[in-house]
Amino acid sequence: MLHVSEQVKSIHLRKLTAGSLLVALTVSLSGFSIPVGASKCFPIQHLINILAAVFLGPIYGVSMAFASSLIRNLLGTGSLLAFPGSMAGAFLGAWFYKKSGKLVFAYLGEIIGTGIIGALLSFPAAALFMGKEVAVFFYVIPFLISTTGGTILGGLFLGMLRQMNLFTYITRLINE
Repeated sequence: MLHVSEQVKSIHLRKLTAGSLLVALTVSLSGFSIPVGASKCFPIQHLINILAAVFLGPIYGVSMAFASSLIRNLLGTGSLLAFPGSMAGAFLGAWFYKKSGKLVFAYLGEIIGTGIIGALLSFPAAALFMGKEVAVFFYVIPFLISTTGGTILGGLFLGMLRQMNLFTYITRLINE
């Protein structure tokens, strides 16, 4: 039987490993984007945010979103707007799921976090760091389109995991 501190280290290592795999998946699929208005919509990030929200929780989910955004920006496949959008969505989706235990709240948190909060946080980022002069709500519609599409994909993927009886297995594998 593992000592409590060894068990915590083991869970930490499994969450880091799962988060790293999600970052790798996000970055490897970063070539898939949909231009919507002035932004580059990346539904894969939102799908991955849903998985991180459910399986990893807020801290690891936000860390995964940050690492994915950073690597995508370094590779030229993302924009600075990926940071506030993905991180707000990852946090709120995970926090809502942690508080409720219901997938619908993870989906709602991702959509509100990215589509509204992340979009509003993108306004100062675009103005200060990218030199773009846009209205405060300029990114809300494109972000909502992107996050809704990715959230639907994430929900379908989690549904498939449940159908194959893998949802509970993955949850236990990472968190116990």
